[in-house]
Amino acid sequence: MTDRGLTDNTCGLILKRYSGFYYVQGTTGALFECKLRGKVKDGVILVGDRVRFTQTGEGQGIIEEVLPRTVELIRPAIANVNQVMLVMSFDQPAPNLKLLDRLLILIEHLDLPTVIVLNKCDLPGNRTIETISEYYQRIGYPVILTSTTMCIGLSQLLAAMSDKITVIAGPSGVGKTSLLNLLVPGRELKTGQVSRKLGRGKHTTRHVELFPLSSGGWVADTPGFTVVDNPLIKREDLSRLFIEFGVSAERCRFMDCLHSGEVECGIKDAVEDGTILASRYQNYLTILTEVIERERCYR
Repeated sequence: MTDRGLTDNTCGLILKRYSGFYYVQGTTGALFECKLRGKVKDGVILVGDRVRFTQTGEGQGIIEEVLPRTVELIRPAIANVNQVMLVMSFDQPAPNLKLLDRLLILIEHLDLPTVIVLNKCDLPGNRTIETISEYYQRIGYPVILTSTTMCIGLSQLLAAMSDKITVIAGPSGVGKTSLLNLLVPGRELKTGQVSRKLGRGKHTTRHVELFPLSSGGWVADTPGFTVVDNPLIKREDLSRLFIEFGVSAERCRFMDCLHSGEVECGIKDAVEDGTILASRYQNYLTILTEVIERERCYR
């Protein structure tokens, strides 16, 4: 028996890989356990890939072709992502602007839109939360407040994820798995417990999998965005990853200004007058030093 309306070489989306099989969501929403045609090599397909496949039986098929990707991430290994939901928490663990900025420049380097999610909003806030809600939203990052215990923010999350492939990222313990459980009802995912001693959580996700959303679109929980390495960039490219630097940089005296020790620097002037957040600038300088040191090591 074949799925009604399904034909050979039907397009589908890879949701997961398990025990040598690829699980493909077809155009009708049905899920198919698929093997590979001989000409398609194992190891070249990622979760998130769009493929052409032929149905061979009830819920079974053969993948014939992998369609071109719009985006390919290496760590985590996933294709065709449209946006990143970057989750921080009000507390337990406390939000960290240094980590937030490092994650944001990594995502900017991947040229992906970012939505900042502030989870556990039922807990008391602090000045850092106010800074994220006010400054980061003002420079262009949408901010959504959520609480899994009080079911706050679910409709806003689903609306932002509609018809997109969304990656949920962020440090351990902020409630990424709990958010997934809220977004995908009935999906039992192991929730990481926050270490009281260390003030951080244990990472519990071991593989990449896409989950269909009731409002349309898909969401993935992906290991790999917790430990942050600087993107492989040149020193002169770093400021472009701080999205609010652009206008102020136009007022720099020197075209190749690195916004550190130079005179007549538009970025430093913007920090002085409060247009650019001082902590963002300090985090930029820290990362700039690291990028320069890496350049020296590879000369």
